[in-house]
Amino acid sequence: MITPTDKTLIPHIQDKIDNLNKPKGSLGRLESLALQVCLIQQSLSPSLHHPCHILFGADHGIEREGVSFSPREVTWQQLINYGKGGGGVNMFCRQHNFQLRVVDMGTDYDFDHDRYPHIIDRKIAYGTRNFLHEAAMSEAELHRAFEVGVEQVDACHSEGCNVISFGEMGIANTSPSSVFMHLMLDIPLDKCVGAGSGLGAEGVRHKYKVLKAAVDNYRATLPHALTPEYTIRYFAGFEMAAAIGAMLRAAEHRMIILVDGFIMTACMLCASRLDEGVMDYAVFGHCGDEGGHQLMLQRMGAEPLLHLGLRLGEGTGAICAYPILQSAVGMINEMDNFAHAEITKYF
Repeated sequence: MITPTDKTLIPHIQDKIDNLNKPKGSLGRLESLALQVCLIQQSLSPSLHHPCHILFGADHGIEREGVSFSPREVTWQQLINYGKGGGGVNMFCRQHNFQLRVVDMGTDYDFDHDRYPHIIDRKIAYGTRNFLHEAAMSEAELHRAFEVGVEQVDACHSEGCNVISFGEMGIANTSPSSVFMHLMLDIPLDKCVGAGSGLGAEGVRHKYKVLKAAVDNYRATLPHALTPEYTIRYFAGFEMAAAIGAMLRAAEHRMIILVDGFIMTACMLCASRLDEGVMDYAVFGHCGDEGGHQLMLQRMGAEPLLHLGLRLGEGTGAICAYPILQSAVGMINEMDNFAHAEITKYF
């Protein structure tokens, strides 16, 4: 069970921020971010320790319907590439000193784990089932994916991590993300469906038709049981379900959760439907270039830190935003106040 942050500390945090030797409010988003971090840690002197990034990989049955520009094998090929240090996520992890964990949740490939020891084997199946026709996973598979997310966060937490981000690798995973946005935020489906990894206009139209048919089939299957958990089970990939479980666990540990782009924002949306307290711990790294991401963020009341037109995934946008988080924490800890600096407070 997630404990919401104690808001009674807000006046004390705000007083400290307002008395730093600067014009009131002049550091803008850094000030509200510092306040959030202080609430998460229940401290006027927050700190960041051992940042970790967990990247979950899995394949999707819906990929068989031609909803993605990228071929299926890219999922397992990229997981191998991360071990060679050649991915975008590797570069950002090196730059910002994140520990990277790569977890195979359900790729359609058998890895040689002696050859690729960096891949943590938690494979549930060789991809999910095709949600155009049936639920992507069973209830048992969903809970297994949640458990893996919990396990991986616990491992990071035990090493002293208090700030964590999540990424994904799974060809076609913008499709369930679009569906979650549509169903959970009541946004018209056509506004939720975008190009993913590079579809043209005709490809986007085809993707919309497939997802519209899938949603219609879903609604006709068990109209009396369309709970958030069932919705996640019906559409999510194993990597997405693991991320949802991981987000909930990170909030239980009172960790700062850096949220990446379209897919991880959709996972945070799902997590918030299971326990709304998780949103207190979410720092949204960026607004990406995937169709619908900005609208989803707005409907969730989320204020992203960066707008760089990113749509790579992997968690790259979340890690790229980490220096902003560091600046907010540095501001509240290292700037002097008016009284101590003997500067006239002019407001």
